[in-house]
Amino acid sequence: METSTRKTFIYEVLHGYFIQADLKAEPGTIGPNPDAFGLIDADSKSCWSDFKAKIIKLQQDAPAGTKYVVCWFGRHGQGWHNVGEAKYGTEEWDKKWSLLDGDGEIIWGPDPELTDLGKQQASQAHQVWKTELAREDPVPLPTKLFSSPFSRAALTLDITFSGILTHMEDGTGLKPYVMENLREVIGEHTCDKRNPKSRTQKMYPEFEFEPGYTEEDELWTPDYRESVAEIDSRLKLALDEIFGSLLSENDIFISITAHSGTNAAALRVLGHREYVLPTGGVIPVVIKATESK
Repeated sequence: METSTRKTFIYEVLHGYFIQADLKAEPGTIGPNPDAFGLIDADSKSCWSDFKAKIIKLQQDAPAGTKYVVCWFGRHGQGWHNVGEAKYGTEEWDKKWSLLDGDGEIIWGPDPELTDLGKQQASQAHQVWKTELAREDPVPLPTKLFSSPFSRAALTLDITFSGILTHMEDGTGLKPYVMENLREVIGEHTCDKRNPKSRTQKMYPEFEFEPGYTEEDELWTPDYRESVAEIDSRLKLALDEIFGSLLSENDIFISITAHSGTNAAALRVLGHREYVLPTGGVIPVVIKATESK
């Protein structure tokens, strides 16, 4: 949770690039992974190179202290806790079942895995990337991958980018960076208590963990759940750290794989419209970050 920078930023969302930012757009109609990730000018044969050129030009013309970044926010595929909530309904889930590790049939805590459907949803996200890369004018790839510490997010990232940016045949590839501040709402729900660091490292040896990442989950408590204001503050810290110390001048396209609560908080911090992302879904956001004076 510790931040390695004191830089803070004021964030803005740039409209006119992706349909998800349009106030009239319906998330349920758009779906989890629309063609070209929802790029508005997707019918153009040069849509991705045109888009990339526009973002690079914005950065080239930007004053000192201003960064333009395109971030693909991904939500993990279906986990066993999602099955539990669907089984009992949100009211009973929040009141009783989320506080337990399971119901004798399903185990959803701590740190539940993806279901088979969840893995399929992550594979669908992978396929959208493959489709856009297969264009004559391919999508620009992220140069940095960030992940929540939870298994369901890490595996979703792993499946999504396997053979694209991770698990490359030539042994190269990006090392996803795990940040504690990208975790789901903290407290009460057992599904939101993470695994020990050593277990996650064993499962995902190619992932890099931020400095200060503890072996045990020292943040989760059974009797208090983070408020909206608290998770928004936490995601502001995460974004400030990413923009302030974890991106080089060449890191214009990035990806964050996390959770419904995490992504909702990030969108609020950025000033994006409310957008409910389904499990396995991806939403790209064009961000202007101006360093606070």
